Amino acid sequence: MQKQLFITGIGTEIGKTVCSAILTKYFKADYWKPIQSGDLHFSDSMKIKEWVGESVIIHPERYRLKLAASPHQSALEEGILINSNDFKLPETQNNLIVEGAGGLMVPISDEEFIIDLIEKLNLPVALVVRNYLGCINHSLLSLMALEQKNIKLEYLILNGGFPEDTERVICKNIQEETKIIRIPDIENITKENIEHITKQLEKI
Repeated sequence: MQKQLFITGIGTEIGKTVCSAILTKYFKADYWKPIQSGDLHFSDSMKIKEWVGESVIIHPERYRLKLAASPHQSALEEGILINSNDFKLPETQNNLIVEGAGGLMVPISDEEFIIDLIEKLNLPVALVVRNYLGCINHSLLSLMALEQKNIKLEYLILNGGFPEDTERVICKNIQEETKIIRIPDIENITKENIEHITKQLEKI
């Protein structure tokens, strides 16, 4: 059966793209970033190509926006209005990793958010969590939002080290069927290090 996952996070700059690279490698999947806001010179799709390898299939972004900001702001700067109906999953026979922009409540327009795009695409989620002051609050709010939308949380990804008390509270609030993936800190992100960590993952 095809594995299709939407990678989202509890905030920005918490390692979604690194985690996406590892899961793309692990599942031998295609990769798709529906919206790229800013960093067009070294986009997330380019990072995946560099970190996973030339053989990975990268599907083109639906929107490539110049401004490094929330998608709704970046789009308006270019006179574009994004709608969740603009998006359709790429056609592929392979597994597919889809990476969102920021967290669940990042707006793609004044009326719609990343969580609405996930709902539209009808994909299960892998939620990336990283330790920082406030991560428990952001994690639990993200879990509540997914539950309210009846979106399946297939994986909780603990990216980096966590204090025992922090990890315990977050993990106590996921469903029993949700699997936990632990990814260590990567000081130097390279193709070789991504491959090494992928090989170390327990069966998921």
